[in-house]
Amino acid sequence: MELKRTTSIAETLSLPREIIFVTIVCSAQLLAQAGLGNVQTIVHVIGDDFGLSDAELPWLIAGYSLTCGTFILPSGRFGDVFGYKRMLLIGFLWMALWSMVLGCSVYSNHVLFTFARVFQGIGPAIMLPNGLALFGATYAPGRRKSMIFALFGACAPTGSIIGSAFASLFTLGWWPWTYWTMAIYLVLLTLAGIFMIPDPPKKSKFSGMPLREQISNLDLPGAAAGVTALVLFNFAWNQAPLAGWPTPYVYVCLILSFLFISLFFYIELRVSKTPLIPFDALTTDVAFVLACVACGWACFGIWYYYTWQFAQVLRHASPLLSTAWISPVVPSGCLAALATGMVIHRVGPPPVLALALTCFSIGTILIMTCPVDQIYWGQLFFCTLITPWGMDMSFPAATLMLSDAMAKEHQGIAASLVNTVVNYSISLGLGFAGTVEVYVVGGGTTPAEVLKGYRAALYMAVGLSGLGMVISGVFCVKCWRRDRLAGRKHANEEK
Repeated sequence: MELKRTTSIAETLSLPREIIFVTIVCSAQLLAQAGLGNVQTIVHVIGDDFGLSDAELPWLIAGYSLTCGTFILPSGRFGDVFGYKRMLLIGFLWMALWSMVLGCSVYSNHVLFTFARVFQGIGPAIMLPNGLALFGATYAPGRRKSMIFALFGACAPTGSIIGSAFASLFTLGWWPWTYWTMAIYLVLLTLAGIFMIPDPPKKSKFSGMPLREQISNLDLPGAAAGVTALVLFNFAWNQAPLAGWPTPYVYVCLILSFLFISLFFYIELRVSKTPLIPFDALTTDVAFVLACVACGWACFGIWYYYTWQFAQVLRHASPLLSTAWISPVVPSGCLAALATGMVIHRVGPPPVLALALTCFSIGTILIMTCPVDQIYWGQLFFCTLITPWGMDMSFPAATLMLSDAMAKEHQGIAASLVNTVVNYSISLGLGFAGTVEVYVVGGGTTPAEVLKGYRAALYMAVGLSGLGMVISGVFCVKCWRRDRLAGRKHANEEK
């Protein structure tokens, strides 16, 4: 099948098969966020079993997001070269393997758990861009595609709560079953995907190439430099709250990250014949969108971690009760995704992103100023209703814009850019917030000092979302002026 016919693939599927296809692919997003939620919810239980301090717990969250955000970009290129369906199924199996190891770490120590956690994050890094690329290559631009992308985004809060709920339930018995069950489900999902996901179209650019030439198109030197830079930069920021910035290896890693990022851009711009990032497709509009997404999702990562900490540490809620408190993100997120899918093709991404950043800010301010002894139905409840609108408006807006802006053979890269920014920002935001918390509290452990540290971290989140609001506002003005000038030019031509 030729590339130009991929726009009609969805129309060739029967309704039952299309539903199953969409369900399997959306499970990539659902399971990626479930992998975040099923540790966040019981992180204190796991920490107690392994004898970890509170300062060491964020690594169990950030390590997953680190590899998820770092390896997404090269994973998109692998999908472009070797096929989106194949890479999606490989991602399912990879995550299943390391989920199994996570459960088995109960017989070892926290080192194996952290190691498996970091490698588990590579699974979603493979799944997410190739799942989105499958949708991008299967559906033609329009309302139907908008709804599918919005549905994919809605699986984020749903997956997080599902992961949290199952982890809380299994903890009543034995927490390793949380990860063994996930591994079993991933294997079953892979088997279903083999038969129910339609074979993607062959890409004219890579089809028929010898294996050696396909490998050369992966841009492995650029991928190695980029991944190394992102890992070192993120490691420095997430390790600094534990070891302190004066520790030599922390700031050495930060310095090395800048050197590797310089090497990455040199390879991409001067050396590579097939760069990971198609710079010719990166317009100023794309830069604005990615900047808004980075600010919003860094804020979300901080909000997510410290909301759970607020519920469990300061209000002493059990994992199951904490999950129930935060569960309103599911219906609110689904409603946000539905509304976004219906209106985004009419109003465009800029106003949607501006509203999303506003929701991120309001939700974070509510939990930041929430009194510890306030009833649940006050600020905590309303922040779980408002924040998901930031998630489920910003993600579809960004993915749709980049998907429509790039050619079919670059759908993997388009999806990779958004997912890289989302997941890397979550991990990096936690590093920023952890540094702020440590320096504000200075090792204090009283409830008042803990609350002060949490609020300082959340102030950081509000600053990030506020910056995103400014960027989105400038983006809206830019697009409005451009459309106005285009309208005047069209009117003059008609005269």
